[in-house]
Amino acid sequence: MLLHGAVGVAAEMLGASRRCLDMAVEYAKVREQFGQPIGSFQAIRHKCAEMLLEVENSHAATYYAAWALDSGAEDGELAASVAKSYVNDASRKVCGEAIQVHGGIGFTWEFDLHLYFKRAKALEPLYGDAEHHRELIVRRVAR
Repeated sequence: MLLHGAVGVAAEMLGASRRCLDMAVEYAKVREQFGQPIGSFQAIRHKCAEMLLEVENSHAATYYAAWALDSGAEDGELAASVAKSYVNDASRKVCGEAIQVHGGIGFTWEFDLHLYFKRAKALEPLYGDAEHHRELIVRRVAR
């Protein structure tokens, strides 16, 4: 039952990450610096691409874990631990990078990014943090 909770929390963190990515991409399209959108700068494009990779990998891990636990698949417990461990790290990275794309304004009350970042950070220890789930992964793989 705890692993079901871990997957649920991973899904919530995934949602926060997805929203932060969407906000960062939209901001990069409209914010101009030196007469052009900041999204045209290679550093910002690469940052957004890395964020997208983290979100999509989190999506795949979380959805597979939910399916595996629901269907009673043999690797359901392993999938749940992989999802929670991966999404913990990915959500912190994506939400933090989204704030970086926004610059100083990203952590002000004008944007909700800081709320998603704080929520994702608060969810990290619920149903086991990344280290706890990595230990569970090691135990399951070493059997």
